[in-house]
Amino acid sequence: MKVSYIHHSGFLVETEAHYYLFDYEAGELPEMDAEKPILVLSSHSHRDHYNPEVFALLRDRGMAHIRGILSDDIQAPADIDILQVSGGQEYAIGPRQSLHTLRSTDLGVAFLLEDQGKLIYHAGDLNDWVWEEESDSYNEEMTAAYRKELRLLRQVTGQREIDLAFVVLDPRQGKDFHRGLRYFLENIPVKQVYPMHYWDNPSVIHRFIQGHPEYQGKIQATE
Repeated sequence: MKVSYIHHSGFLVETEAHYYLFDYEAGELPEMDAEKPILVLSSHSHRDHYNPEVFALLRDRGMAHIRGILSDDIQAPADIDILQVSGGQEYAIGPRQSLHTLRSTDLGVAFLLEDQGKLIYHAGDLNDWVWEEESDSYNEEMTAAYRKELRLLRQVTGQREIDLAFVVLDPRQGKDFHRGLRYFLENIPVKQVYPMHYWDNPSVIHRFIQGHPEYQGKIQATE
């Protein structure tokens, strides 16, 4: 599988038979084979995760086979083949392709996609959103909700390793910036992790690796 970082939480994954474009909101797309099918997956309607112009952009690129998989809080365009999804569901999306959704701790869903035996996870805004300015009760509920969804993720994957994972690492959380990613790595078998949602501050990736050198072989720097 080939991974191209686009911007913020946006990634393009190319497999043998498909492209998967996750949470595109801005940025330059790489060159693509116009005849290869592309699935546009958008985890929720926040402007930093979904740009409705993405479909026009792909048509302008000459992409011949475009399908959208959108969280059900997004208003679906009328002229595109769209599957709208909600959290905690399973979907058969094609031959040897399936999708399991988790409930975000913010809005929308996280995606666990299987393509010909390969597992791809994109968190969307599913994260341990602990903030210093929030109450202890709020932060405790957030942590509990996040860990519940990751337990469900572990149940779905069983003992299988996720091949690619795109996971939130947000410097706005201050000293707690690493909470969600660290817990993910401690509890989910995974081969490669691409931190995302770092608001044009890629130094936070190196900061995480310095604090957790045991994960250096798994963490992929995007910039």
